[in-house]
Amino acid sequence: MDIEETKNFTNKIDGWLTDREGELLYNLAKNCIGKGVIVEIGSWKGKSTIWLGKGSKSGNKIKIYAIDPHTGSSKLKKMYGKVNTFEEFEKNVKNANVSDIVVPIKKTSKETAENFNEPVELIFIDGAHEYKLIKLDFEIWFPKVIDCGIMAFHDTIYMAGPRKVTAKYVYKSKFFKNVKFIDSITYCQKVKQNFLKDRIKNRYALLLKNFYGLFLILRFPKQIIVAVEKLIKLL
Repeated sequence: MDIEETKNFTNKIDGWLTDREGELLYNLAKNCIGKGVIVEIGSWKGKSTIWLGKGSKSGNKIKIYAIDPHTGSSKLKKMYGKVNTFEEFEKNVKNANVSDIVVPIKKTSKETAENFNEPVELIFIDGAHEYKLIKLDFEIWFPKVIDCGIMAFHDTIYMAGPRKVTAKYVYKSKFFKNVKFIDSITYCQKVKQNFLKDRIKNRYALLLKNFYGLFLILRFPKQIIVAVEKLIKLL
């Protein structure tokens, strides 16, 4: 299953991941070389898990730990009432033929991190979106990510929690370089210490993200959004 086939398959699965975000996860997983595992915080019904799985299988077949209690966030519980997505997650992952490299962990991020000892080469954080909770996810998983490993965060434009955490602890940090964004995902490379030029680039990337996010939040016409995206690529 290539990128287009994965796109067609995942479009039938409930979730909030765009095609471009999915393709990003695919390529990030594909580029993992095996110095650590892949971790996903927040799997819902498997949409992002499948993108990661397909990317990993097209690369070095790195194991993916999909962490989610499958009881829904506080916001989702308000929307749907009682939530239990595990069976649907398992079915979707199995039908996508990635269950052989996906290890589901039916626990919270915090519960899992306490006894998780494997090095992490790529982590995608898309769990609870409240500021304190996503800050906690960052703090407990950051030490487990290897030097030059990748951290990616979902919903860093629309959601206040992820937006504030990444602004403070990623874009303005001395421990990341090559901070970029695609749609609402912010992703970056962990380093022991970045340089002044990295910090300048990261702050500039934050400025561009905020500029782009403003156009999305204010619901500008699609043709204007596309023009802004092209401008950002040039910049």
